[in-house]
Amino acid sequence: MDKSKRPFLKSKRSFRRRLPPIQSGDRIDYRNMSLISRFISEQGKILSRRVNRLTLKQQRLITIAIKQARILSLLPFLNNEKQFERNESTARTTGLRTRND
Repeated sequence: MDKSKRPFLKSKRSFRRRLPPIQSGDRIDYRNMSLISRFISEQGKILSRRVNRLTLKQQRLITIAIKQARILSLLPFLNNEKQFERNESTARTTGLRTRND
């Protein structure tokens, strides 16, 4: 049978295996800010395990380390500086509109 006559056979595609985000030598600790900051979103939220591609044990350790760093003021609880500026500017413009009317 010819290869072209097999419609349901999947073609073998080569894919590049992603490197694990945490190497075996990395210590998951609240003081390791370069490691911890990779697992936090721009808003300051802890990213999910599916996004991080971590094992369950690694995700638990990362979460604990992030929470410890937040309590010790090494990390902010939330990072909404850009959001605050935007809300402030819209409040000003709406305030001006109400005065003119």
